[in-house]
Order: sequence, then structure tokens, then C-alpha cells
Amino acid sequence: MKAGSHDINLFFIVLARDQRHVREKIMELEGMRVPYLIVCGKRIDHPRVVYREARGKWDAINFGSQFIPKDADVVVLNDVDTRIHNFEHALSHLYDGVDLVYCRVNVARGPQVKFYRIADPIRKRFHIFASGELMLIKHRVFKRVLPIPPCIAEDSYILFKALELGYRAHFCTKTYIITERTTNAKEEEAYKARTTLGVYQVLKHTRPPPWIRTFYALLPIAAPLLALAGEDGKAWMRGIRRAVSMILTGHYPTKF
Repeated sequence: MKAGSHDINLFFIVLARDQRHVREKIMELEGMRVPYLIVCGKRIDHPRVVYREARGKWDAINFGSQFIPKDADVVVLNDVDTRIHNFEHALSHLYDGVDLVYCRVNVARGPQVKFYRIADPIRKRFHIFASGELMLIKHRVFKRVLPIPPCIAEDSYILFKALELGYRAHFCTKTYIITERTTNAKEEEAYKARTTLGVYQVLKHTRPPPWIRTFYALLPIAAPLLALAGEDGKAWMRGIRRAVSMILTGHYPTKF
């Protein structure tokens, strides 16, 4: 694939817990004419799909990394239940001094619509968390951030570790993926607890810029202000409180 005047060797690692959406993702990537590998928690008879027991995305990425061709310039991490739009724009940033690009998430309904309206303007200036649904990273950088330790927020681990190592990141809004998320406040509270817990886990394994650590140190104090955003905001507040409680007590649920 080309970005401007550059010939770029890409390699997609697609993460799939089970067989759902695998057929659609194969059709999408075949249409893009890019090399790829799908790491799937179910056995599927396809030359581009490899089986790996579902242990978490962190494990699937570590496992899939062994299949990356040595001549790959860019590794693309992609969730199976997404559809990619305007991919070339994200790719172009990697040849403008950027080492890692994560992309906008577009959801059509549910509390996450409001959440991203608040979070995305912040992420344009401050990399407070990553979106791993579509992430592009230079291969040489990717090799330096591996292996990913057991954690929920493997995407933010990759981002924070890259920043720790002095690499540049960019949040790309013109490239985006379409996916489905939570549909009500109850689901949103559980999702926010899970994702926030994941970031706090990651902070135990990385040393990102001090302002990121300061942001999450102050987050529990500022969380009540989220209630001003209505029922969705109250769900975010409760989810953050649950995550902080789990971090402080060390008691994590086996499943969310």
C-alpha cells in the first residue's frame, strides 16, 4: 500500500474472541488488499486465521506478533467487530514524524456517543487513553513495547509504553471505525469500570509522562462532576468508583 510517495509494507493483526464477524472482516481486508492474520479463540478453517485460546487481547497480540513478516514497516491492530473508514489518512501520519496512531471510534447509539463527544477533544491534545479498535504502529516501535503484560487495557499499555520510550503518538479523527458498544446506563457502568481498571493496571507497568499519571490520580476526586452529564455521567462516575475500589482492594472480578 502507498501513502503519498511511500511504499509501505503493512501487516494487520485482527483480534477475535470467537467466530462472530470473522467472515465480514476477511471480506473487508481482502477488499483492502492488505496482508493480515486473525487470531481467533475458535478454530476456523481458513489460511489467514490461527487459533489461540481466548485469554485476553494482550495475549492474542503477543501470540500474533510471531507471525509478523520481518519486512513489515507498520503493524495494524484491529478488532474483528469493526468497519474501517478512510484508512489511508491514518497511515499518512506515520510519515510525518509520528510513531503510533490510534483512531476515532464511531458508535451510532448508546452512552458511548456522549462519552466520545467529551473525550475526543481532550485526546486531540492529551493522550489520556488509546482506542485499540484500530491502531497503527511502526514495526520497530511495536517490537520495543512487547511483550504486553496481562492487563485489560492492552491498547493504553501500548500507547503509554511508547510514550515512555520517547515515541510520538497521534489521535486521528479523520480515520475511524464503526462498532457497537453499550446501550444503557447499567451496561455503561460495567464497561467504564472495566476500562478504567485496565488503565490503572497499565499504570503499574508503564511510566508515561507525569501529566498522565496526575490525570488518573485526580480522576477519583473529579469523578462526581461527571454526574452533571445526566444518567450516562452518573454511570461513568459509578464505574470509575468501582475501578478505584478494585485497585485499592486488589479484588477483581473474573469476568465483566
